[in-house]
Amino acid sequence: MTAAEVEALFARTLVGDYESEAAWDAVRGLRTNGSREIFEHGAAWCTSDDPRKRARGACVLCQLRHGTVPEILFRDESFALLTAMLENEQDPVVLNSIIHGLGHLNNALAIPFILRYLDSPLDSIRFAATFALGCYPNDEPSIKGLLKLSSDPDSEIRDWAVFGFGVQGDADSPEIRDALLRCLNDTNEDVREEAAVGLGKRQDQRVIPALFRMLEDPVLKKRAAEAAAALLGMDQDPPEWTAADYRAAVAKIGE
Repeated sequence: MTAAEVEALFARTLVGDYESEAAWDAVRGLRTNGSREIFEHGAAWCTSDDPRKRARGACVLCQLRHGTVPEILFRDESFALLTAMLENEQDPVVLNSIIHGLGHLNNALAIPFILRYLDSPLDSIRFAATFALGCYPNDEPSIKGLLKLSSDPDSEIRDWAVFGFGVQGDADSPEIRDALLRCLNDTNEDVREEAAVGLGKRQDQRVIPALFRMLEDPVLKKRAAEAAAALLGMDQDPPEWTAADYRAAVAKIGE
C-alpha cells in the first residue's frame, strides 16, 4: 500500500457519522494491511487534539494485521500507547475505542486498566469494559469483574458478562455457578439462555427445569441446543436432533 493510499484510507475514517459503514470499511482496510507506516500514522493520531482521530487511531492499532493472519502487529507498542492514553482521556467515544482495543490486544496486563470502568455512569463505557474483560475469561480479576457486571442495570451488559465468564470461560466455582443460576431468572431472554449454556457446560443439573422450559418451544433455539448438548456431555450438537429429542435425553439424566 502506497503512502498516498494510506493517507486516503485514514482520511476516509473521518468522513460522515462516526458509525458510518464507509468509515468502518476504511478502518478495516487499514487493519488488514498492517505495516510500520500505518502503525506510525495511527500512533500519531492517538495523540491528536481531535478526539475522533484519537478514537480512530486506537481502533486501527488494536487490530493491525497482515491480511487474515491472526497475529496482531506491534502489539506491545500499541498496548503502551493505549494505556498511556487512559491517563488523561475523558472523551467517551475515545474511551470506548481504547477499552475495546485493550480487549483485542490480548494482553492480560490490560485487565487492571479495564476494571477502572466497571462503575462508569455511561452504559457504552461499561459495555466496552464488559467486552474487553470477556477477552480474558479465565483470569480471576476479569471473572470477578464480569460477575459484578452480570447484575448491571443494562441487559446487553448482563448478556455479555454472562457470555464472558459463563460460556467463553472455563473457570468453575460455587460463585460462578450461583451467578449463572441467578441469571436463569433474568428478565432478558438472552441472559437466561447464556446462563443455561454456562450451567450446561459445567454439568450443573440445576439447569434442567429451565432447560425443559426452553425446549418446549417447537423451534429449537441454538443456545437451548448448546446448553442441552453440553449438559449431556456431547462434543458437538447432533445435527438432526429436535427439541423433543433433547427433552427426552435430558429427562434420562439421573435415572
